[in-house]
Amino acid sequence: MFRPTPLALAIALATSGTALTTQAQQTEQLGTVTVTGTAATKTETPFNETPQATSRVERDDWEEKGAETVQRALNYTAGVYANQVGASNRYDYIVMRGFSDGSLSNTFLDGLKLMGDANSYSSLVIDPYFLDNIEVVKGPASVLYGRASPGGLVSMTSKRPEFEDSGEIRIGVGNNDQRSAAFDLTGPLDDERRVAFRLTGKASAADTQFGPIEEERYAFAPQLTWDITDATSLTLHAYLQKDPEGGYHSGVPYEGAVESRNGRKIDNNFFDGEDDYDKFERTQRMVGYDLEHRFNDDWTARQKLLYLNTDVHMDQVYGFGWANDTELNRYYAGAEESMDAWTLDNQLQAELKTGAVDHTLLFGADYQRRENDVVWTSGSFPTIDAFNPEYGADPIGDIATTNDERHELTQTGVYIQDQMAVGNWRLSLGGRYDWVDIENTDKGTGDTSNLDDTQFSGRAGLLYAFDNGVSPYISYSTAFTPTSFIDENGDLLKPMEGQQLETGVKYQPNGTQDRYSLALFHIDQENVATKEQPSDPYEAIGEIESQGVELEAHTQLTDNLRLQASYSFTDITYAQSDDGNEGNRAIYAPRHQASVWGHYRFDGGTLSGLGAGLGVRYRADIQADRANTEQVPDYTLVDAALSYDFANVGLKGVTGRLNVNNLLDKEYVASCNSLQYCYFGAERSVKATVSYAF
Repeated sequence: MFRPTPLALAIALATSGTALTTQAQQTEQLGTVTVTGTAATKTETPFNETPQATSRVERDDWEEKGAETVQRALNYTAGVYANQVGASNRYDYIVMRGFSDGSLSNTFLDGLKLMGDANSYSSLVIDPYFLDNIEVVKGPASVLYGRASPGGLVSMTSKRPEFEDSGEIRIGVGNNDQRSAAFDLTGPLDDERRVAFRLTGKASAADTQFGPIEEERYAFAPQLTWDITDATSLTLHAYLQKDPEGGYHSGVPYEGAVESRNGRKIDNNFFDGEDDYDKFERTQRMVGYDLEHRFNDDWTARQKLLYLNTDVHMDQVYGFGWANDTELNRYYAGAEESMDAWTLDNQLQAELKTGAVDHTLLFGADYQRRENDVVWTSGSFPTIDAFNPEYGADPIGDIATTNDERHELTQTGVYIQDQMAVGNWRLSLGGRYDWVDIENTDKGTGDTSNLDDTQFSGRAGLLYAFDNGVSPYISYSTAFTPTSFIDENGDLLKPMEGQQLETGVKYQPNGTQDRYSLALFHIDQENVATKEQPSDPYEAIGEIESQGVELEAHTQLTDNLRLQASYSFTDITYAQSDDGNEGNRAIYAPRHQASVWGHYRFDGGTLSGLGAGLGVRYRADIQADRANTEQVPDYTLVDAALSYDFANVGLKGVTGRLNVNNLLDKEYVASCNSLQYCYFGAERSVKATVSYAF
């Protein structure tokens, strides 16, 4: 029986064929700013000295656009597709350079991997209100992080305690009964300013566009930073999140969603389940610390530890395929999961000089472990009329347990990186060696599937930084991605391996905050799981190729007008496959993506304090199935925002914002997993927020 495990299914089908004050005002004042990133190199490296394509999204950027999830915060980022499962907000599906295989397992928090299990429902999400920025590293990054998708990774940086008192209170309301309340407090705890705290919390809830389904979340993050000495600091942090309601996660057939079925189309508010049998509840608990000691001006040591635990309960009745002219077949899927995971990263950084060469050396050793106990159940339900639905049905027969398993993963890695500077030249070399052990155990039979493998990953990049801010570069990097597929002997397939060649140019004009980038890339991914017939066992003989170009610009056109624009062309194909799809383009991958966002701030006259933003997103040429028999219609979405600083009328610290996403309320299909499973895009969202900063 078909089982739509949202995490494993999406990945399997794609890969088997495949400060608290308002910074917005500050950033609109021109000045010399060096934009740095840490995810691509794990060191503070300027944007135009990093020989790999990266995009950085600041908190003010996504709040200005009204993004409520990490995936929506990346809507305007080049090379990223953040609409893989349409209106669903349950997980952060993020497709990078056409690769969807890592969209649920390639997220990092403060440099440590969020150890979700992509072969289950246990993938974690972080509410963006608790974040300071998000950095996207495009292309392979295994040299520093180990197992990862060749498409890239998403690195989130948390808000951290500050040694100046500040705070914020925020409330929000919107259509679909959106409501939220949040607070963020930080400051020193002692007169010597050696200890600082931060307390951040948020509660939110909303209806969805799909029948009775709701979203609900409560999150809290306490933190403490202690400057033990002038050279040693320790940050203790925790993140607790409970989602009593996880929203909608289902799809409908292509015929009925995109094309008419007997002259009729399914409404984009259609709910294919049963209210009494639809539940997704997730609890996340994370605790950890960041420890740093500076031996002198040249040597620094860091250790980061994160423990996480998550419990997931799911009930879902879902439609799959037409039973007759108007009715869909329906099935039931249930899950009870409990996951524990640990991530540890040790780093030693040295700033050295040998002759004319300046070195930034990074030595590291990290450890990751995950244990996830899963129990899955399934059953059948009566059909439902997709055009005139009636609810209240019960299961047909018994609900049966189909899987009772333990998924275990251990990864240990050692790595070294040398960033060298000679005059205007920048040379980066890195290597890493990993030991990976994966074991899946069927608790009922005692049968196990094992993978015990070692992998070497490398990267080399060369860049020339002209004095005027122009920096052309070329780089080569590799990635490896273990899979959950088994061969005819019941053993896990060897990891997929990816290689990327990238060249491009970055430009940051002197004395500005403007950033421009152009990147051309070619990625090969080998050992992709494939098979000739559906009943055949998998073999790791497939290959995926992705190539394209990405352009991105962030520019301050005037003191008041700021513009962000991007364009991506991605050609990703199944270069080798035994399932009949060889030469076809991959699903979930728009061939063309373009976006532009402009924001104007009024600073004089009666409109002083008003800000207005307008954005357009265009997505085109998305294949609906791996056989490339159908394509999702191109779509264009418009977003808008208004903000007002009430300090102009005597209310210092009070700011109001109105965000309207999908302004024209366009009805569209965002993408398809197959011709049986297409996802409606989000309808118009209107939300107003008022915040008080002090």
